[in-house]
Amino acid sequence: MDKYYLNYIENLNNDDVNIRLDSLRKLKEGIEKGDIARPVSGEDVNNHIHSIYSFSPYSPSKAIWMAYTAGLTTAGIMDHDSISGAYEFIEAGKIIGIATTIGVECRTDFSKTPLNGRRINNPDQKSVAYVALHGIPHTEIDKVKEFFKPYLAERNKRNRLMVDRINDIFNQYGVTIDFDADVVPLSKSAEQGSITERHILYALSLRLIEVFGKGNRLVDFLKNELKLNLSSKVENYLLDGNNEHYAYDLLGALKSDLVEKFYIDATAECPDIKEVINFAREIGAISAYAYLGDVGNSVTGDKKSQKFEDDYLDELFDVIKEIGFNAVTYMPSRNTMEQLKRLKQLCEKYGMFQISGEDINTPRQSFICTALRNEEFRNLIDSTWALIGHEYMATQDKSKGLFSDETIARYPDLNERIKEYCRIGREIAGNK
Repeated sequence: MDKYYLNYIENLNNDDVNIRLDSLRKLKEGIEKGDIARPVSGEDVNNHIHSIYSFSPYSPSKAIWMAYTAGLTTAGIMDHDSISGAYEFIEAGKIIGIATTIGVECRTDFSKTPLNGRRINNPDQKSVAYVALHGIPHTEIDKVKEFFKPYLAERNKRNRLMVDRINDIFNQYGVTIDFDADVVPLSKSAEQGSITERHILYALSLRLIEVFGKGNRLVDFLKNELKLNLSSKVENYLLDGNNEHYAYDLLGALKSDLVEKFYIDATAECPDIKEVINFAREIGAISAYAYLGDVGNSVTGDKKSQKFEDDYLDELFDVIKEIGFNAVTYMPSRNTMEQLKRLKQLCEKYGMFQISGEDINTPRQSFICTALRNEEFRNLIDSTWALIGHEYMATQDKSKGLFSDETIARYPDLNERIKEYCRIGREIAGNK
């Protein structure tokens, strides 16, 4: 590719959103002129792409570019406790010509449900679960920002305390980080982006590299002093001083085994699950429980083997159905076929809309989930187009959304509804 266009690719992560979007327009012009090869696309979709507004190497514009050049036909933004990247993501999708959906992911309090005291889908804390709001009508973006604003403030109070704990652990090694000087600049908190544990660990990774360098000395420190259990793959990554993703690989190693040493339970920053479900209903979004399932070998390398909701999955479905969830979101590459078939059967039994998405937050991850190409998961492609149809219709009028009373009365059968909204989604995107 001509250096002229490489500069525009680099500027997709510029601090200025206008420069990011203008750069994307220039790249689109390059494609139209034939200077940049047009990517080959099939039917691949992804509804769970993180951006710099939570933790990711990608701005919303860069995420769209990566999705488009990977061959995705649709892309969905999903940041933690933040929807600040949504407007840019929508505009970027229009520029490049890829269908988009927007959403937000958050941790919620299940302590007032029968799942109190259970490890649900959160590796770090019992009674707390990750959920997603998908297909948020564009007219409701500002309302979503206001909803999460106080929770972001509470989250940062806990973030500061966790940085203090990290410093208590690492001070003896001459390693400390400062929340305001080292962590905050890695985030978009000034634009109401969230600051997550990953930001803290990335700041720590950069400091460890600064103190120990890359290679043997740092690996020895991780294994012998911190007693981290490094896989051979991760160890090889960290022994390679020329590894361009070094800090991200180090972050993954730290996240797998170190978090439990400094983690402080999230309380005030986690809204009650019923409050979130009611809010989703109010704004016309689709509420989705995020299935994790028991973890063996972590695909992303940042989760240790651990048991989650599989032992009581039938009971969990009873609870989420009673609470009022519309959907279950899951990632086919993260689970065994046995887990996935059981999950699908329960979704069908309880009338749950099924949504897919591979959470993208590191540069090593592929935007394409090849597991979705299995005919067993054809429904997840159709549901993505139905999600696009829902978002379009609900933006025009919330009463036209996939789960509105009016729509359910018109199409009582969920599969019939999905089929109709899939048709709408493909039609508005010109994908027939």
